[in-house]
Amino acid sequence: MKKLIILLWIPLLLISCETSNAKKESSKRAPNSFAIVIHGGAGGIKRAYFTEEQQKAYTQKLQEALNAGYNVLEKGGISLDAIEAAINVMENSPLFNAGKGAVYNSEGKQEMDASIMDGKTLNSGAVAGVNHIKNPILAARIVMDSSKHVMLSGKGAEILVKKFGVKMVDSSYFFTQKRLNQLHKVQGKQKKQTNKTAFLIKNNLIDDHKYGTVGAIAIDKNGNIAAGTSTGGMTNKKYGRIGDSPIIGAGTYANNKTCGISATGTGEYFIRTVAAHEVSNLIQYKGLNPEEALHEVLFNQIGKLGGEGGMILLDKNGNVYWDFNSTGMFRGFKKSDGSQKIEMFEK
Repeated sequence: MKKLIILLWIPLLLISCETSNAKKESSKRAPNSFAIVIHGGAGGIKRAYFTEEQQKAYTQKLQEALNAGYNVLEKGGISLDAIEAAINVMENSPLFNAGKGAVYNSEGKQEMDASIMDGKTLNSGAVAGVNHIKNPILAARIVMDSSKHVMLSGKGAEILVKKFGVKMVDSSYFFTQKRLNQLHKVQGKQKKQTNKTAFLIKNNLIDDHKYGTVGAIAIDKNGNIAAGTSTGGMTNKKYGRIGDSPIIGAGTYANNKTCGISATGTGEYFIRTVAAHEVSNLIQYKGLNPEEALHEVLFNQIGKLGGEGGMILLDKNGNVYWDFNSTGMFRGFKKSDGSQKIEMFEK
């Protein structure tokens, strides 16, 4: 009887091994494949808050950003250049809280942060609290490529990157009436509202419902991952406040062994949980799949502390994931297999 049991179990074990191997084969990255995924902020983003004109404007700009990064990859460019191209588009638009659309701090000024990371070498660069750099993501790249440091702040960052030809602008470049209105509202100079109260000005393409930050992750034809994040921070933030966006491991992380991640939300909570690096660690050391890892960090760690936001993820095989514990998140991807998607609202 014992022999019969053994004979019955042998084929079952063989079947189990074959199934496991089949799953591993199907998850491999196709040769010369590439992909890019972006986000434009998360928060109380509901369809009811947006006019058709606003929805169209955001969709078009997100598509433009995706196309800019995708074109770099398609021509054989590296992932670092691709995410720069995508983030530049969003930084140059007043629709997003980064670069041109950066919000005002409590002193009525913009202080912008950005970071970038190379998943092949783990090299990274960041700038924080800059006021006159047109595209902060380019400054972060200069810090990474042309200095021995990882993060520079304020005037020091501006002095360095100016020497390398990064475009500088007067602070008036960042002025938008809508962002100023937001500051006045938060400071009580206009009708008081909570962050979760619906607020919509008709015929205005800039919304009031989301946390700032834009980000992008790309994997190039060589299989190298890069991630970047850029933000204007939080409306009415204290002078000198720095969130998670320029902090490697909190708001940005890339590692060819696992994935690339860019985060958006209440930065203090992403810093406290070292959110982006935590997701990568859960994949690498705990064996969680990306979907499980994102949910664990966003809901069981950040959410339980009271934080809100979302993350996009591109794994080493070119698979795209995203998750958020807020109402919505601007997000989209485009891959060399022809698949692409842009979403803004609830899951």
